Amino acid sequence: MVNKKIVCLGGGIGTVNLIKGLIKYTDGIAVIVSMADDGGSTGRLRRLYSIPPPGDLVSCIAAMSTADETMKKLLTYRFAGERYGQDESLGGHKLGNLMMVAFTSIMGDFSKALYQMQAIFKTRGKILPATTETVSIWAQTSVGERVDREENIDLGRFTGTIEKLHLQPKSPKTSKEVIDAIMQAHLIVAGPGDLYSTILPALLIPGILEAIKKSEAKKLYIVNVANKLFETPNYKVNDYIKAITSHCGANIFKHVLMNNNTTPIIPDKYKRQYKFVPLDYKKNKNYDVSAHDIVNTGFPIYHDSVKLAKVIMENI
Repeated sequence: MVNKKIVCLGGGIGTVNLIKGLIKYTDGIAVIVSMADDGGSTGRLRRLYSIPPPGDLVSCIAAMSTADETMKKLLTYRFAGERYGQDESLGGHKLGNLMMVAFTSIMGDFSKALYQMQAIFKTRGKILPATTETVSIWAQTSVGERVDREENIDLGRFTGTIEKLHLQPKSPKTSKEVIDAIMQAHLIVAGPGDLYSTILPALLIPGILEAIKKSEAKKLYIVNVANKLFETPNYKVNDYIKAITSHCGANIFKHVLMNNNTTPIIPDKYKRQYKFVPLDYKKNKNYDVSAHDIVNTGFPIYHDSVKLAKVIMENI
């Protein structure tokens, strides 16, 4: 184990793959999870019980848990049925999400429930919500359309391309624990993950953005292996950084990491939704791009946890 404190921003499957690899190197991981998710099981529970979104928090708990495999499978078990079904239906829910609802009711506080879940499942490191306020996102598109809710952005229910993302409310607060984690970090990592529906909703919280700008940590952005064609269509590396810069008022990531192995075949089921991020990029004095083989060759729309973590730890 190395004595490095690493902050990971995001919370979706990209973050889960990242921390599954990093956890083998250090206990000093703090995951700051976007709280804008309102789709699937999470969205149904938000509407039904008026709680913050539990889904990505639960996924990160499972990834950082040192409990036995049976317990982790219990946490991530999903009941048969439609994830986007009726709010009152059990089908499609993840058991860990329901446990978060139950603990919130028992303890009367979502933050205490999250702490208790981490204790029960023996997580290494910390899992922190970016905010405990009720937050949502909306986007403006290139054709002047307004797209409300993370689910609609995530599922491509809009026309044109996304030009600007907004938080609602505009300035949700974050916790002292989140700020402290950022200020104490040796490395701050954003991505991989959906740019507009996962990464930016965490970065745009004023307290988080200000802390990142002040932090003396090394700051790394991990570009997705593949573009989601309705969210980041034909994006190159420079397009990702341009979007972050325009939203954050500055380029906050000096270092950029991308995959350079595009030989695996994307499964037919996903070819209409995903396409490899092009390998070409323009050199820029404001950031350095490093390219490595970090793709999961068995499922090449995602990173390989082991390869990704190895590259990161070798270059901190």
